Amino acid sequence: MRYLPLTPQDRTDMLAKIGVAAVDDLFANVPKDKLLKGPVNLPKARGELEVERILGAMAAENISASEVPFFVGAGAYKHHVPASVDHLIQRSEFLTSYTPYQPEIAQGTLQYLFEFQTQVAMLTGMEVANASMYDGSTGAAEAVLMAHRVTKRRKAVLAGNLHPHYRDTIETVSRMAADRLVSLTPNPEDAGADLKAVAAAIDAETSCVVIQTPDVFGNLHDLAAIARKAQDAGALLIAVVTEVVSLGAVTPPGAMGADIVVAEGQSIGVGLNFGGPYVGLFATKQKYVRQMPGRLCGETVDAEGKRGFVLTLSTREQHIRREKATSNICTNSGLMCLAFTIHMSLLGESGLRRLAAVNHANACDLADRLADVDGVTVLNKSFFNEFAIRVPGDAAKVVEKMAKRGVLAGVPGSRLWPKTKGVADVILVANTEVNTDDDRAAFVAALGASI
Repeated sequence: MRYLPLTPQDRTDMLAKIGVAAVDDLFANVPKDKLLKGPVNLPKARGELEVERILGAMAAENISASEVPFFVGAGAYKHHVPASVDHLIQRSEFLTSYTPYQPEIAQGTLQYLFEFQTQVAMLTGMEVANASMYDGSTGAAEAVLMAHRVTKRRKAVLAGNLHPHYRDTIETVSRMAADRLVSLTPNPEDAGADLKAVAAAIDAETSCVVIQTPDVFGNLHDLAAIARKAQDAGALLIAVVTEVVSLGAVTPPGAMGADIVVAEGQSIGVGLNFGGPYVGLFATKQKYVRQMPGRLCGETVDAEGKRGFVLTLSTREQHIRREKATSNICTNSGLMCLAFTIHMSLLGESGLRRLAAVNHANACDLADRLADVDGVTVLNKSFFNEFAIRVPGDAAKVVEKMAKRGVLAGVPGSRLWPKTKGVADVILVANTEVNTDDDRAAFVAALGASI
């Protein structure tokens, strides 16, 4: 009764109210072969100490990213986060703060969000940024909806080499909005062909094109031509960046003509965290600011002429009428946003550029070594800190064998595209500043012994 307070009569009453005879009826739409045939294979009730031991043993079966050479990326990257970042965000005034419903009272929160927006605008080369999103993928979906509002059109073209998780998120949101999507096929061999296919799909009904750089295979793209092509047709270019450290080395999307830039900010200040929480970056041109989702913090002066901060725009349902809202975002990943801001402030421009240079140099070194391994082909002509290799046979099995040899080699193509031809022998490899020369040597040796 302590943990299951409902009586049999309570459950019977609820089922009657819902209109079904039994709990099993609630799962009628689930295919029969997907339903469990018996209890989950877990021990029976145990004491707290016993549960801790059991869970500890289960956890020990995992390989931690910090235990072995780690080259997994594909949208979430292992970078060094200074201890000062975690120390500062755990101060009680930061850790316990939430969405500023009475914003002008929370001057500290507004100030760091204002600084965050400034950093994001400078990183992306855009004119204005919001006070963060949940993550990069939901930010991309919001960008598509924003483009529809701006252009009054409903067709979006998604590049083939867009991260499939971002594509899935966009498709889910767009399905709810009855949008028209053109999703192209990934092409690990020819990154240029992907951009040509995007250009060919643009027409007078196109609201936006969504392109990632570096793309999911690590290829870098010059977006200037596709930006002009989209804008000449009255569409917007949405540029996606999943590895924000790359902006310390490459031309930012805003400088190449992007109308909206969406990025995943996890690489700066935020650990892998088992997949979240992360922090989405969202920036656009000034003329589109009132169609931007989320919230925007601004700078002002108070009645005494002192510097102050205000919530300039907050176009969400809890602040304005639903029909006027541009999104229903309920929070802004505030703590992760603060972690990003602190780490970015510690790095500064010169520090970010040095960090990016180390990432790129490490990746180039590993790519050169792998190109000399018999049977291995590096597919990229240009990349930042992530690239794709083709290996003999099943890449997933190769990655599994390398894990048994103590190296987490990367993400097999079949993990991201289980039904797509031409990617089953591809591995996405990410090499950041945390990887040493010994790590790269271990990768090469493990790969040679696994193919």
